[in-house]
Amino acid sequence: MVHYSQCPLCNSGNIGKYLPVTDHFLSKEGFELLKCAICGFVFTQDHPDENNINRYYESDDYISHNDSVKGFSVGLYRLSRRIMLKKKREIVFKITGLNRGHLLDIGSGTGHFISVMKKRKWMVQGIEINDKAREYSVSQRGLDVISPTVISSLPSGSFDCITMWHVLEHFQDPFGYAAEIKRLLKPGGTCIAALPNCMSFDAMHYRDYWAAYDVPRHLWHFTPATFRIFSEKTGFEIKGIRSLPLDVFYISMLSEKYKGTKLYFITGMIKGFWFYLITLFNDKKSSSIIYLLGKQTSSNNPPQTSR
Repeated sequence: MVHYSQCPLCNSGNIGKYLPVTDHFLSKEGFELLKCAICGFVFTQDHPDENNINRYYESDDYISHNDSVKGFSVGLYRLSRRIMLKKKREIVFKITGLNRGHLLDIGSGTGHFISVMKKRKWMVQGIEINDKAREYSVSQRGLDVISPTVISSLPSGSFDCITMWHVLEHFQDPFGYAAEIKRLLKPGGTCIAALPNCMSFDAMHYRDYWAAYDVPRHLWHFTPATFRIFSEKTGFEIKGIRSLPLDVFYISMLSEKYKGTKLYFITGMIKGFWFYLITLFNDKKSSSIIYLLGKQTSSNNPPQTSR
């Protein structure tokens, strides 16, 4: 287990208990979320280290690693994914200003997103830690997907765009990955990172049942404020933010299911629609947020070390 005596983000020793959360998805084990009183960062205390975390992903129901999972909620997830794939593609086109380019997707799963980008004539590559998902991407989709253990072998300045769709919160060493991303981006390149927002309206409503806490697979629980600190410390600047509007419906439905609500789908959809409406007036309270990142220029403050 990884135990923190100080904040992983700002190094303050002023950290305390925030919320006990259960792994509702798989193990049913309990974990403690801690919060820094100085910077507000929320993180999972005593989480499994990189040698022991894999068993918390070993389920046929883990959708992003398995395209053969069946079920009503899975069908809803896949419908949402199809819609969001188009939105993600459009975001890449708009932010990069390119119709074609070189893209790296970190945490590519079974390859849906990079397949879409490949069809639009982008040169794509994926990084995926799960052997089964990686092998599926290569054998069934004909994609170039590698293990994260060899990320350092990729040449510097190779990519116009690097994407992470709900991935950074899983990294044991997010600072190390941020350094690699900065190295791999071309000058003027963009990193697009989507993350759950633990200060969203739905997170505040569901508390320990909020599905996007997803402990212990999610180690870090960012907000727009704490992600800005992380970005600055790792040499990036936030160029803009976007919401992922459909995420709140799936997260609300799953949260209601974890609560034991009998009509969890209907209840989740109704509440999800309400959360969606009120975030139209405050996108920083959205369930999931897309951050658009560029490397800091010489006029910015120099990046600080992570430790």
